Amino acid sequence: MSIKDIAPTLPTKYLRDFFAEKDIPEKTFEKMGKDGTPHFIPNTVVVEHFNVIEDDSILRDIEATLRKIDFHNGDVNHYLAHLAGAVVGLYERRAS
Repeated sequence: MSIKDIAPTLPTKYLRDFFAEKDIPEKTFEKMGKDGTPHFIPNTVVVEHFNVIEDDSILRDIEATLRKIDFHNGDVNHYLAHLAGAVVGLYERRAS
């Protein structure tokens, strides 16, 4: 599954359009858990997690950051790598 496949399920029009239009290469990020356990998080999993965000202000912040990255022709995967750390934190909180 690619990010383009996930795009139609995303919670806002901006996120749906952004990820449907961009050719973001698939990438897996390695993030260390608090106990030193490595977690391998594909960028598709990071984007899928946008669907569980219930706070609209967080979604607006993500959109604003993506706009800045896009305007400057930056690498979206750098930002998704950062967000992968939050996915690991969410997993660890739910697992404990």
